[in-house]
Amino acid sequence: MPKEARPGTGEQAKQHALVHLRQAILHGDMAPAQRLVENELAEQFGVTRASVRAALIELESEGLVERIRNRGSRVRVVTVEEAVAITECRMVLEGLCAAKAAVEASEDQLDQLTDLGTAMAKAVAGGEPLVYSRLNHELHDRIREFSGQQVAVGLLERLNGQLVRHRFQLALRPGRPQQSLSEHLAMIESIRARDPQAAEAAVRTHLAGVIDALRQ
Repeated sequence: MPKEARPGTGEQAKQHALVHLRQAILHGDMAPAQRLVENELAEQFGVTRASVRAALIELESEGLVERIRNRGSRVRVVTVEEAVAITECRMVLEGLCAAKAAVEASEDQLDQLTDLGTAMAKAVAGGEPLVYSRLNHELHDRIREFSGQQVAVGLLERLNGQLVRHRFQLALRPGRPQQSLSEHLAMIESIRARDPQAAEAAVRTHLAGVIDALRQ
């Protein structure tokens, strides 16, 4: 780590470790069940073991890390059934956000959703599942942002962080991007039409499809 980039101590060092660990887990750089060794992480991030331990405790509260008695910490493994339960909760919260976005989004924001839909269709046509997965994630982020429903946004950020590995696996499943593209385009269309009921229904239909895919 460059000398000028070294974090300070205390809360600053904890936040430094927390941000880097969270990003590594959410980006798939750390796999489920991967051990998180405090000494190694402290050296990697240029902080103390105490700072790393504090960061791991916070990540445990977010559902991203699990601490196993006498064995330390590891990236939490989310089972298929737990992923289904999380997605069921997403149906309610993301449906709410889509309904709010249909009312609250500006014309410029609606254009952003349309552009994302166009890019997603291009990624599917070009056989680029990981690009499609990234755009898919961005679309859901933008809908939540444009809804203005900050309580739901906070809850969804915590829930979605636990589904990273399953999201990557679904993106790479043959035929899955093609199937979900039409569902996402329906979400965009209903929000653009400023029809909150249709927007909520489109999100629920899409996430019901995700649940079916998870169970296959």
